Amino acid sequence: MLASYLSLALGASLALAVKPLVVKDNYFVNPDTGNRFQIVGVAYQPGGSAGYNPELRKDPLSNADNCLRDAALMQVLGINTIRVYNLDPDLNHDECASIFNAAGMYMILDVNSPLVGESLTSYNPWESYYASYLNRTFAIVEAFKNYPNTLAFFSGNEVITDVAAGKTVPPYVRAVTRDLKNYIAKHSKRSIPVGYSAADVRKVLFDSFHYFECAEDGNQNDPSKADLFALNSYSWCGAATFTSSGYNTLVDGFTGSSIPVFYSEYGCNTPSPRIFTEVPTIYGPQMTGVFSGGIVYEYAQEVSDFGLVDIHDDGSATILKDFYTLRDQYAKLNFTTIQGVKPPKEDPPVAPVCSAKLITTPGFCNNFTLPVLPPGAKQIIDNGVKPTPSGKLVSISSWSVKQTVKNSDGSVLKNLAVKPFSNDEVNEPGSNVIDSGSGATASTTGSAASPTQSKKNAAPGNIAPGTVVAAAAIAAAAVIGAGF
Repeated sequence: MLASYLSLALGASLALAVKPLVVKDNYFVNPDTGNRFQIVGVAYQPGGSAGYNPELRKDPLSNADNCLRDAALMQVLGINTIRVYNLDPDLNHDECASIFNAAGMYMILDVNSPLVGESLTSYNPWESYYASYLNRTFAIVEAFKNYPNTLAFFSGNEVITDVAAGKTVPPYVRAVTRDLKNYIAKHSKRSIPVGYSAADVRKVLFDSFHYFECAEDGNQNDPSKADLFALNSYSWCGAATFTSSGYNTLVDGFTGSSIPVFYSEYGCNTPSPRIFTEVPTIYGPQMTGVFSGGIVYEYAQEVSDFGLVDIHDDGSATILKDFYTLRDQYAKLNFTTIQGVKPPKEDPPVAPVCSAKLITTPGFCNNFTLPVLPPGAKQIIDNGVKPTPSGKLVSISSWSVKQTVKNSDGSVLKNLAVKPFSNDEVNEPGSNVIDSGSGATASTTGSAASPTQSKKNAAPGNIAPGTVVAAAAIAAAAVIGAGF
């Protein structure tokens, strides 16, 4: 029976799609079930900034073998969303997008990169806002808009890290959000949300949120209004608590939000190894009414030492201790309950009217007049990017991982593979536990530039500027015949 099951699963060529999610008020929602969606995510940028290299024609979603290896391990972990920072719109991403789709995982994608001309600058932002830059952001949209598991785009990441940047940058980030949403409305068959990923610098965090959330003249369909807001936060370190970490002030500050709010990065690595005690709180009753989950930083080990998996030059990989700790924290939770919540029936929050009164920090921009489109940009929005990148789901000939993957003790995982899901299924802890018949179960199954100083030195309540129920079997992994 096991053999016939494996033959069916591994021989499947084109797994059905996950259901595209929608934004309903301040929640992500499955349009068929009406249930809220909580992000259980991981930042995915193997190789760090060097993992994106247009000259070598590589980015994190351009190598199918690597994506298959990592999707299988993420299924073990219980991940349902990846965030990818730096992408090349001119590469083909069909196989990787199809693999993550089949593995039950959504993608949140940054439209910018660290290269010159591919992002807004925090200094003199008007010098980086021009048509060829916008063309590049629109090309990312074109490359990924047709994948059903494309969940959202980030128009900016940590561009505002202090009051000096807050003085000039906000109108330009909001303008890029407007331009992306107008492009999507004209060229995509479905609406895909656009928002901002902020540094958790409390002096400018909530002013940034209010600047991007508000609606000009009260128009709730204002295209410059963000569809979501996320933050990169490293304030929960070690055995912190809801209050000592400052999570309570985040919940207080975002209560009443009219758009979804979630962690676009979390996971302080001091002390090491990490214990991820924030996980039960992020997905517990103190936070789920306001937050929609979070994305752990990060999947691949880099010099900043936040990794869950160490990927070697030959494509082999070693699972690190933090991987197991995070998996075990997820396994304590009942995700069937967490993902089965309907939005409340009372009247939803409404975006406030944009006004200088929303801004509380002296020196932070309180003018909501946005820059006009730069010369040539309107033609791109009207006519589309040329040549036009495109993407579609494709058949995958085999779901088996080719590279060698080892446990932290050096033992080799046998028969590691992605389990392709049926239509509309999303990965969660325990969703790919297979009984091998031996008593051992096998698993279920960037980076932006180096972390800012806040990620390196964050301690509970001190954010540096610049930035349950489950069966024991749920702890198992998609490896057949080899337990963790």
